[in-house]
Amino acid sequence: MKSFGILLKNELKLNIRNMNMVIFAVIMPLLVLIVLGFIYGTKPAADGVSYTFMEQSFGALCCISICAGGLMGLPLVVSEYRERKILKRLKVTPVSPAKLLLVEFLIYVIYCVVSMFTLFTAAMLFWKIKIHGSFLLFLGSWLLTMVSTLSIGLLVGGIAKNMKSASVIACILYFPMLIFSGATLPYEVMPVAMQKIISIFPLTQGIQLMKAVFLGLPIENALLPVTIMIAVTLICFGISVKCFKWE
Repeated sequence: MKSFGILLKNELKLNIRNMNMVIFAVIMPLLVLIVLGFIYGTKPAADGVSYTFMEQSFGALCCISICAGGLMGLPLVVSEYRERKILKRLKVTPVSPAKLLLVEFLIYVIYCVVSMFTLFTAAMLFWKIKIHGSFLLFLGSWLLTMVSTLSIGLLVGGIAKNMKSASVIACILYFPMLIFSGATLPYEVMPVAMQKIISIFPLTQGIQLMKAVFLGLPIENALLPVTIMIAVTLICFGISVKCFKWE
């Protein structure tokens, strides 16, 4: 347990010094929130509804940091360690693949938590947003969305041969999910055919579930998104540990 704590502390320090995830996972979602706040303010999302555009968009904003950390930051840092032979040196230490991946996973969990807290605090203070549904259900849906997305990053980082291949895979996953999952473009404005295609993304399922819970809307079939995200999490975690490459 002591070695785990030391490894987590050192890796977190190195990651913060790099500043990439501080910018893309914490500062960028906050800037998007501020821009949307100045444009829409406290205007209702549509005629006859009790929630504002900011409240409708809050779940998607939280997922910008999840997407950045899980699909770009996490796989790239693990593959970089493999390419620079750092993992080869760790192989002769008591650090197991599961422990190393868990440490990297927790670092990006911290980024996501900081981002969500920052977004909620700013949105509540300046644009008076409030959760219309259950806070606990929203928190649960956010946690499940985060874990399932980060697990995909673990899978890519665990098996990619080098940083170049990890970068290619990460880009293929990152940009479609960021653009089409509802994190940037509203899911509702997309054609029905596209909605069916992007529904396979765990991030899409998570954003729709978070939005419904946050706004207090009826959830027709919560079992489907929950099942998809749990399945993705278990499969990706299992493969990333089982097929982990030290070098």
